[in-house]
Amino acid sequence: MTASRYDVLGIGNAIVDVIARADDDFLVAQNMQKGGMALIDEARAQAIYDAMGPATEISGGSAANTIAGVASYGARAAFVGKVKDDELGRAFAHDIRAASIGFDTPPASDGPSTARCYIMVTPDGERTMNTYLGAAQDLHPNDIDPDTIASAAITYLEGYLWDPPHAKDAFRKAAKAAHDAKRMVALTLSDSFCVDRYRAEFLKLLRDKTVDLIFANEAELKSLYETADFDTGVAALRQDAKLAVVTRSEKGCVVVSADGVKAVPAASVDKVVDTTGAGDLFAAGFLVGLARGSDHVMAARLGALAAAEVIQHLGARPETSLKALGQENGLL
Repeated sequence: MTASRYDVLGIGNAIVDVIARADDDFLVAQNMQKGGMALIDEARAQAIYDAMGPATEISGGSAANTIAGVASYGARAAFVGKVKDDELGRAFAHDIRAASIGFDTPPASDGPSTARCYIMVTPDGERTMNTYLGAAQDLHPNDIDPDTIASAAITYLEGYLWDPPHAKDAFRKAAKAAHDAKRMVALTLSDSFCVDRYRAEFLKLLRDKTVDLIFANEAELKSLYETADFDTGVAALRQDAKLAVVTRSEKGCVVVSADGVKAVPAASVDKVVDTTGAGDLFAAGFLVGLARGSDHVMAARLGALAAAEVIQHLGARPETSLKALGQENGLL
């Protein structure tokens, strides 16, 4: 196998996050399900924007946040995702390239505007998301270059991509190109509501080994196997997945493999400010560890460190060099 050009290449929705603080009454008034992610149209997007308080705009999107974390760890990273050639699309492209991430997906010249996600952060740090997918939905198999995929040690896909049909085809094309090159394919389940929509398809991806590594949180795991019992879900996951990691917030995570189930504690946190991106950044650390040959426990510790960094400030991308943090903590 040839040496990889990238440690991790992510494919996902290219989204600009519009983040504002809100109280629970605002969520009720806007008919938002706390802690969830709703897909919205452009009219609803405008209505939410008009109603919300002062907002911060930060380039986001689940897989893009993960790839920003990978780059912050000093690993070689690339991202594939669709924006429109508009103001937000140019901002997204600038931000991701400024983080030393390869980003060559051509922008759309017409069609819907660049995707955005309106994120309400309540005083307890919980985030409630309303996503207008816009141009991100137009990611097409033509945007997937098999040679670029083959040059990455790990290709990382987000479950949210399973919503638009063309993106689903792009996802499958990328997984095939990775496996043809004897590379690894990872998937995050993204959201329990996403799992509710595509449970059978996600299970098939696991069982037919389209995916080698899966990331889930407790809610997603329970939704996937339609169980209220964590241990039952883990036992089923161990049957289906080559390798999986289930994150459990302050309880840390469990790594599930043929070798068994290993629990790894969370990293210490002074104050939770905003949980946006915790799962995305955990995946970043774990993927960096895997790409560099670390064992599963060390990879999970790198994930926990990145998640702890991101939940202590507003926004879903690291504000501190994860490479420096990893060195300080003796993990790199």
